[in-house]
Amino acid sequence: MNYKKFFSDELISLKSQGLYRKFRAINRNKSSFPKATERFEGNQREVEVWCSNDYLNLSQHPEVTKTSINVINELGTGSGGTRNISGTSTYHVDLEQLLADLHKKESALLFPSAYTANQSTLWTLCKNLEGVEIFSDELNHASLIQGIKNANVECHVFRHNDTEHLEELINNANADSPKIIVFESLYSMEGLRSPLQKIIEIAKKYNALTYLDEVHSVGLYGPEGRGITAEKGLEDDIDIINGTLSKAFGQMGGYVAASADVIDYIRSFAPGFIFTSSMNPSVAAASITSIKIAMESEELRDNIRINSDRIRLGLRDLQIPFLENDSHIIPIHLYDPRVCKEAANLLLEKHGIYIQPIFHPTVPKGDERFRVTITPRHEASDINHFLDAIDDVWKTMGLKRSDAAKEDKPAISRIY
Repeated sequence: MNYKKFFSDELISLKSQGLYRKFRAINRNKSSFPKATERFEGNQREVEVWCSNDYLNLSQHPEVTKTSINVINELGTGSGGTRNISGTSTYHVDLEQLLADLHKKESALLFPSAYTANQSTLWTLCKNLEGVEIFSDELNHASLIQGIKNANVECHVFRHNDTEHLEELINNANADSPKIIVFESLYSMEGLRSPLQKIIEIAKKYNALTYLDEVHSVGLYGPEGRGITAEKGLEDDIDIINGTLSKAFGQMGGYVAASADVIDYIRSFAPGFIFTSSMNPSVAAASITSIKIAMESEELRDNIRINSDRIRLGLRDLQIPFLENDSHIIPIHLYDPRVCKEAANLLLEKHGIYIQPIFHPTVPKGDERFRVTITPRHEASDINHFLDAIDDVWKTMGLKRSDAAKEDKPAISRIY
């Protein structure tokens, strides 16, 4: 086999479809965010960031950065090993207890990322629950899908948020087989919530475990930012919750929270936990500080809700096609990868607006979009600038406006 030709041809094919990615180096300056310094192909300039997952700007909070620096000075920059071999500090232990308390669970377990937490936990459960059948929402994140696929178990994919389809699938499954329903509380590319109560009712009816990804919810919804399950008072009804430290809490890493036995089982059997070096103690310490600040920051959450609604109102007035929802995530559809990239480049070159075009494999082909997120440090003038820029791009490129200024259909299935 000509290996060089294989890789070259694959990249040429990717580029011909308009799906090749170029990364832009963005330094999110602490003193001036949402302004940032962008370096691309040797040139440097100031841009305004509209696609950050650092939802509450806590990565730049002075108390959080101070904590991180203090612990680096105390312990250094690395953890020293896996959790089993010298890589467990008091900060790791305290953070896991705080995360368990945050979700009103008995225990929690840290991973290097929420992706690893999902992939490794689901693989471990699927491999060890003999005859298990999985019921997975079609728009689940790649980490959930990969964990299921790696385990090579029976997986039933139900239509997005369609509880009738879920119940039809689970009712036709082997009544005696273990079952896990895998879903998200808030879908990252659509900003749509799941019907938590109904899924829980189905799980109880058919004796299924529930595995819920709260990555884009925790820190932003519910009392003290405990997540959408807490907002609905359903923490006790979800068996396993996955969350992240790298979005609303502004740090790095992921976790699962559940009963003490479930967490101890994952800790004891999950290769993705056992054989991975632990997160730096400074990150664990900064996460503790960040979570405590987030729990007391209802004003920041209110700010995001108000500003997200302002953007949606402006997009409706401009008849820009977007997916309506009641979250902080605003998807603006363009439906073509080349058009999406051209519009993103025009926003950047002409208006200094940085927003990353989203295309396959993150979303299905033909459903390319911008994914707009706002933070507490975006001001009214920033919103007006963004809306004026979007309007100008639509005019300049002759892009289609929406009669109803509303998109009521989510994307088709992710890749299973």
